[in-house]
Amino acid sequence: MKLNNMSRALLLAVFLAIFSTQTVFSQQFKSALDYLEFVSNEQQIITKNTWKYTKAIAHSKNDRTIAGRRNSLIKSVERAILKIEKAKGFDGDEFKKQVLHNLDLNKSLLQQDYAKIIDMKTVAEQSYDAMEAYMLAQELANKKMAEAQQEFEMHYYAYARKHNIDILENDSDLGKKMKISGEVFDHYNQLYLIFFKVYMNEVYLYDAISREDVSAIEQSASALLESSREGLAKLDTVSLYKKDRMLVDATTKVFEFFIDESENKIPVITDFLVANADFEAIRKSLESTPERKRTKEQIDAYNEKVPLINKAVEDYNRTNASLNQKRETVIGNLNESYQRFLAKHIPND
Repeated sequence: MKLNNMSRALLLAVFLAIFSTQTVFSQQFKSALDYLEFVSNEQQIITKNTWKYTKAIAHSKNDRTIAGRRNSLIKSVERAILKIEKAKGFDGDEFKKQVLHNLDLNKSLLQQDYAKIIDMKTVAEQSYDAMEAYMLAQELANKKMAEAQQEFEMHYYAYARKHNIDILENDSDLGKKMKISGEVFDHYNQLYLIFFKVYMNEVYLYDAISREDVSAIEQSASALLESSREGLAKLDTVSLYKKDRMLVDATTKVFEFFIDESENKIPVITDFLVANADFEAIRKSLESTPERKRTKEQIDAYNEKVPLINKAVEDYNRTNASLNQKRETVIGNLNESYQRFLAKHIPND
């Protein structure tokens, strides 16, 4: 089960439209307004690259594409740092230091916190705790990034007030898209975590089946049944995003499959394993006994088991084939639903 890269927007950006007759790109500025606009332009470039990164997470299945967008975002922060460092601040360097501190924080988050998240992704599917830790790490990093953005805006507005600059807040398209993407990923992650907690029980179940451990199989099937029912109950309490039931319905189908699997199909598999173990014991006993020493009871017991084991094999093969086909269908539909949900609700322009 591939987990598609699940992350929310890095920045909740506010774009500022500043009225000015000229944008100054030199390292010295004639007014506070010119300097403020210079800083705003650099921040806007970063935010646009953040949106490209967010779109890659939402619409690309290629990890290299996503990594490339992240690297481009880091480079845009580094370029902004260099440009602002070289430019002479207006009315002292206090605001300049504040902006550079904020950019350094963003760079650190992208290079360290988000790099750690990428590393966590490689082991996230090994357990529910690892997956939960991975998603919590994303939330924490996103929170830090949002707080950094708020700090930037606080200093930005303070500098503008100090110099009597009127700023028109522009609830721009990009700003709206960033906000939307955060809400969409919140719903996505909530539903995925509900699914994954139940799904891990099926992973444990098939590990037990591979070991032919009947006791562990029965325990795992019971855990899968219970968690699937709990999962269905949780789905009933989830707040839908724009009344879209796509993920809830697809997850429901998977849980219903798990319930049927646990209640009706796994007993067939355990019956086969028990019958096969009995048959193998009788067969080995018979084959290890020289023909002239074999008793009628041994031969009768073997002959009696042959049609039973043949029937058990048929039932097992039919049940296993049905399970594999149905699982492929419901899990495939869920994966497609995740992709369609992101594509539907996160703009791709």
